[in-house]
Amino acid sequence: MTTGIKTVGVLGCGTMGSGVSEVCARAGYQVVFREIDDERARDGLARIRNSLERAVARGRLPAEERDRALSRISGATNFEALKDADLVIEAIPERLDLKREAFSALDALLAPHAILASNTSSLSIIEMAATTGRPSRVIGIHFFNPAQIMSLVELITTVVTDPAVLATARSFVASVGKTAVVCGDRAGFIANLLLFPYLNSAVRMVESRFACREDIDSAMQLGAGHPMGPLALLDLIGLDSTAEILEALYRQFRQTSYVPAPLIKQLMTAGFLGRKTGRGFYEYEAPDSPRVAGASAHRTAPESAAAHVRRIGVLGSGAMGTGIAEACATAGYRVALHGRSRQRVSESLASIDMSFAKAVERGEIAPEQVEEARGLIQGGCDMDLFADCDLVIEAIVEDLDAKIDHFRRLDQVTPSHAVLATATSSLSVIELAAATARPERVAGMHFFNPPQATALVEVVRTVRTSEETADLALAVATRLGKHAVLCPDRAGFIVNALLFPYINDAIRMLEAGYATAEDIDTAMKLGCGHPVGPLALADIVGLDVTFQIVRTLHQELREPSLAPAPLLEHLVHAGYLGRKTKRGFYTY
Repeated sequence: MTTGIKTVGVLGCGTMGSGVSEVCARAGYQVVFREIDDERARDGLARIRNSLERAVARGRLPAEERDRALSRISGATNFEALKDADLVIEAIPERLDLKREAFSALDALLAPHAILASNTSSLSIIEMAATTGRPSRVIGIHFFNPAQIMSLVELITTVVTDPAVLATARSFVASVGKTAVVCGDRAGFIANLLLFPYLNSAVRMVESRFACREDIDSAMQLGAGHPMGPLALLDLIGLDSTAEILEALYRQFRQTSYVPAPLIKQLMTAGFLGRKTGRGFYEYEAPDSPRVAGASAHRTAPESAAAHVRRIGVLGSGAMGTGIAEACATAGYRVALHGRSRQRVSESLASIDMSFAKAVERGEIAPEQVEEARGLIQGGCDMDLFADCDLVIEAIVEDLDAKIDHFRRLDQVTPSHAVLATATSSLSVIELAAATARPERVAGMHFFNPPQATALVEVVRTVRTSEETADLALAVATRLGKHAVLCPDRAGFIVNALLFPYINDAIRMLEAGYATAEDIDTAMKLGCGHPVGPLALADIVGLDVTFQIVRTLHQELREPSLAPAPLLEHLVHAGYLGRKTKRGFYTY
């Protein structure tokens, strides 16, 4: 090994401590863990043994490597057992008083060269370091749960951490097969500091009856590509752990976004802590079971709600309008596609042809189906194209005045029974509805890009939208093969209202010099399973679009934490808009 570390001590052998012990032993280190009594020590060893057995049974670990790993691990109930360790990783309960007491005891035993580390997910490293005579040799080494599987480790440096200690910690993390990101000593570090305000906001959505739990979770899985919805993730983490982390964040930053939503406290008081108790935001078949029981609150609409819809108009021939038109024709609807000019219409139709050709090449659709679908699309640049449409979906530029003007014109040229929908991602739907004589027949249908491929549609209901109109939009989206979620007309709807404040927080983190763009993105990809890090995602969306959405959220809700990060605004003014200009948070 190149780390200078031979023996690793692990303080605590619960879920995290046993995982860290296993990871270190499998990497070839001698491991000594300490628990508070013999029973817990036996439980810890059994937990490690069972985990290794599962790895062997699944073909991920040869039996001889299991045996070698187990031979390297020993347990004890006294601190003295750790005295020869070159590195001790503390993994005891998240109470600062307990950790400070443990660090003080370990400091008196360990050799001067030994490094003391905490696996805390949110508490102050410097406050632990201050109880020792070696504060420069104290660092945070935060593994993610389960440590055997998760590939991310956050390294947390204090103002006095020796650079050589950080270098050793980096080498150690690499030697156990993990990826390290480095950050300063702030509550929550990178991943939790970005993750938990987002989770808390999702709870507030449920609490205010903005959307049901199933729709929020489905929206973030399908619309943002997250591996789990925020409420299901909270149940997995545990609501008691969530409250502890949020309280730690609030104590340091004093921002309302970190105050645990009252619903979290209410569920905790009732004993509903998530999967481990069999009930949290969802009810489970048994404690620790991943299988959800009980009825779903997700709203669907019968096919009959849109039975009369035969022809759908699409206003806009850009990427969104083109994709929506393709999706509608593929589902068997006759489509009227409107563009500003004949050239734009021709380009849009050519784009549809190319998309269909690629789908045939991938075996997703038969050539005869393409021929049939393509024959259902009629293009033009005259608004009279919509004279016999039953539903028109507007997908023009995100400019409220331009949309209002087009809705006035649509109101005049479409049949009185027609529903008018907007594909806006953040603008007020009621303002568009108010421009017409049929506000009860106006709704939002927010498709995600590319609309012919992505599975989510947010159906946005204003205070004037009728039940029949909402059901029609839900039923049409379902026929298009989409998962439709219902939400009220508030800036950002579900996905953007949760996603873009999180992106804005990441920009503030970069702006403060807390961590690099690469480490922020790596932390959220490897630590939270997000498909793209927040800064890379902003570059994909476009920093101008990101700025516009964050500003809209701030203007509507006036929450100080939603104000666009100055760095974001400066990059937009400089013309660094992300991938489309080859420079944003990254250079392309």
